[in-house]
Amino acid sequence: MTSPLRLGISAKLFLAIFSTCMLVLITMHWGVRLSFEHGFVDYIKRGNEQRLAMLGDALADQYEQHGNWDFLRHNDRLIFTMLRSLEQNPDSSNQLPPHGWRTQFWVIDQQYKVLVGPRAPVPPEGSRRNITTSNGKIVGWVVGSPPERLTRSTDINFDHQQKRTSWLIVGLSTLLAALVTWLMSRGLLAPVKRLVAGTHHLAAGNFATRVEVGSHDELGQLAQDFNRLASSLEKNESMRRAFMADISHELRTPLAILRGELEAMQDGVRKLTPEAIGSLQSEVGVLSKLVDDLHQLSLSDEGALAYRKQATDLVQLLEITAGSFNERYRSHGLTLSLQMPDEAPFFGDPDRLMQLFTNLLENSLRYTDAPGQVMVRLWYDAPYWQMSFCDSAPGVDAEQQAQIFERFFRTEGSRNRASGGSGLGLAICKNIVDAHGGHIAAAHSDLGGLKITLQLRYVPQP
Repeated sequence: MTSPLRLGISAKLFLAIFSTCMLVLITMHWGVRLSFEHGFVDYIKRGNEQRLAMLGDALADQYEQHGNWDFLRHNDRLIFTMLRSLEQNPDSSNQLPPHGWRTQFWVIDQQYKVLVGPRAPVPPEGSRRNITTSNGKIVGWVVGSPPERLTRSTDINFDHQQKRTSWLIVGLSTLLAALVTWLMSRGLLAPVKRLVAGTHHLAAGNFATRVEVGSHDELGQLAQDFNRLASSLEKNESMRRAFMADISHELRTPLAILRGELEAMQDGVRKLTPEAIGSLQSEVGVLSKLVDDLHQLSLSDEGALAYRKQATDLVQLLEITAGSFNERYRSHGLTLSLQMPDEAPFFGDPDRLMQLFTNLLENSLRYTDAPGQVMVRLWYDAPYWQMSFCDSAPGVDAEQQAQIFERFFRTEGSRNRASGGSGLGLAICKNIVDAHGGHIAAAHSDLGGLKITLQLRYVPQP
């Protein structure tokens, strides 16, 4: 069984535009033909009426000269002589159409007897003009048959010529419409075809595909959106690959240590001592921390973290968080100082905000050389609460600042676990700030290290 013919969008657009052109063209053709035929007949009718009036005046003059109609009876030559005289010397006030009479006419007297005319009966609906003498007496009539259709061969030939010319124009216009429609459909669908081809490449996994933006209309905007989508997919694919590589790297080291320790104990090279068990527990702790961070990051990426927002005080949260770090900072040779107002009311989740502050202070603790200092400032710049976490050397270059909130990114090239964590803390921070409608950024610190700035929009609660 053969499948039905499926027309592409190019053929459909061509047929739609071409059908519309043909409908308009045929309608115009028949409209012009009807207008011409009726107008031509009206033109003949007006000419005949003028001739009837002039012939009636001429016959009235002849009747007054002769006193009766005897001069016209059985004298058709006289009437045609008068007609030729009227055609050759028309009155300047009565400009006659050319080519003479186009219908039959009759001259009848007072008793309705035909003086001049064909043997056919006088049509009652024909044009009738009185033959009136100078004293107002009606002595006869000139009657012309109604020009309902063309009768003269010259008029018929002229009408046929106009028909042929009209159909020739229709044929040429059809060819021109087909050509213009074909070019138009190709031009309009060229960007669509590029988008279709690009979509096929994108669906096949070629995220480097881009389409040409050739206009500034809706199709051009669609092409720009397609390119942005392809760029986002390409970036996400690159991040996914990097994410998988980073996870495998993060898991490989503690697993390798655990495997080595266990094999050493199994072979009797290392004894099962509390110190060995503690080493194993340390690596298990690293794995547990990595899994917890991954879980927290996945939840924050999906917006699935439970945010229980309520009225809270940022100053109180910062003081509690800083208090839990004071001893660790002193043991590392670092000084932690706070510059804050008396209170900072805010509507947010206090647990997630403390997690945010904890990650930032933990980051400064790991990456600040001793002796060093960390300064936390909080101030209000309507409508935002502004916060800065500044630490001393070492600093972070501009390229690293742009990547510092990406997952698994750590500034040290060796990825040394002694100083670095899982590389997920700042990524989680960014998600928490975004969930509170804020903004987080990294810059150079005046103290010589890194400066993390936060903007949290303050909306007073009723």
